[in-house]
Amino acid sequence: MPVDPELEISNLWKQLHGVQDASKRSFFVWRQVALALAGPEAKPLEIMLKAWEAQGKDAAKSFFPRLRWDKKKGEQGFMLDVARLYATAWARDGAVVKVEKGSNPNEVFLKWERCPWPSFADEYESNMEEDVQGCEKYLQTILADVNVFMNTNLKLETQKTIARGQGVCLRRLYI
Repeated sequence: MPVDPELEISNLWKQLHGVQDASKRSFFVWRQVALALAGPEAKPLEIMLKAWEAQGKDAAKSFFPRLRWDKKKGEQGFMLDVARLYATAWARDGAVVKVEKGSNPNEVFLKWERCPWPSFADEYESNMEEDVQGCEKYLQTILADVNVFMNTNLKLETQKTIARGQGVCLRRLYI
């Protein structure tokens, strides 16, 4: 029986989207259970920040084997590598993230043109500010571990977020 490549790719694409959605649904179902177990005095933001921090530490481990300092590429090249790892991680989750060099050689910008997390946060009645702060915690935790591992001092600044209604998430990675 001949293989139809277009059909195969289409089926894989649908399966990928299903897995992406399932991972976010699992996260928010976990959130509901954690809050129920924590009781009425629970602080949702506090619980979520701990969860995002734990996920950030785990994600940072996947960055380490892919990072190396290249004297020829220098600091901006290293920042671009880190930014591309962030973009790749989010793309696997269904986001569209662009990496752009800044006007200053000591900065790189990450621009989320689409991110599925705010939609899922809304669907599961999670506060949008919780989504913003959770994402920030995740990104900053990864970067802190990368800085320790690579003996660097990169910083990340959030300038805009989709969850705050600003149309894109824009973050500046810099030295």
